[in-house]
Amino acid sequence: MMHEEEAIEAESADSFDGDSAYAGSSGGSLTETLASEIARGVEENGRTYAAYGKEEYGLPIDEEELDRIDMSHAKYVMLMEKKLFLAPITEQPQKILDLGTGTGIWAIDIANLYPSADVLGLDIAGTQPEWVPPNCRFQVIDIEDPVWTLQKDSYDFIHARDLLLAIRDWPRLVKQSFDHIKPGGYFELQCIFPRLCCDDETLDLKNQLLEFTKKALNASAKMGISLDACTQYAKYMRDVGFEDIVERRYKMPSSPWPKDKRMKLIGAFEMHNLLGGLSAMSLWMFSRALGMTQIDIENFLVDVKRDTKNLKCGLYSLFPTLYRGKTTDRH
Repeated sequence: MMHEEEAIEAESADSFDGDSAYAGSSGGSLTETLASEIARGVEENGRTYAAYGKEEYGLPIDEEELDRIDMSHAKYVMLMEKKLFLAPITEQPQKILDLGTGTGIWAIDIANLYPSADVLGLDIAGTQPEWVPPNCRFQVIDIEDPVWTLQKDSYDFIHARDLLLAIRDWPRLVKQSFDHIKPGGYFELQCIFPRLCCDDETLDLKNQLLEFTKKALNASAKMGISLDACTQYAKYMRDVGFEDIVERRYKMPSSPWPKDKRMKLIGAFEMHNLLGGLSAMSLWMFSRALGMTQIDIENFLVDVKRDTKNLKCGLYSLFPTLYRGKTTDRH
């Protein structure tokens, strides 16, 4: 007999795969209409943003942004020495969940790596490809919903990376993840921390990339989607019952200034990422939180992009990764 939660999960999946729930409706199905609206998104300042979800998501979902996400994935894999994650999960996981899957590239890679696993990627935008491994699927779901229509205590591994400008209630998201991971499973949060550092005397305090990060941190805090939430990940995980929390921090050069070849290439990826993402992030956030006009923002970004390309400055950000398995006696 199918359990109630399993039935809900199956029904939720079906609702996005076809239009059986609205068969026979005039003028086309409601599901098709919703899917079309979600795919089209909302145009603003020349960019396309997600049209689904309880709250607005601060980064675009257009082709330019999707290309940036895929390149950023390659950068992270390189930074983590060809690893997709760090958590010591079982060799044959059965269920893996990717929160805020974006283009689905991480979910696709993990599905290929673990044929034993049913991999599910969740996102508020259906921007994933149609051709995916047979054990990989995607659903359009707002992970900030108070209740997830997924089976609890069932996932071996839940992963989330760079949920920037996406989550307003981190404690709830971490608690939901805790409730949906089976005893002994793992939760891994990965996120860039957009506060720049420098270990030498190459930093010019008038560097406009520094000014950008200050504005971004200020604006995101005003909007309730703070970009420094990753500094509290360990606390959020500890508060809901995760044990033996592990944090790993990587230095992410902001440009190809390092002498080491691997780090120089990673810096080149990150500089490309910044140049492609600065406009997308700031047009949406600075206009709302700081009252800047599109012209003001674009003029400001001219200097920011100039200083981003400065290879004489040894700026870097941190990429924290946290993970932990659960004890078997939590219930």
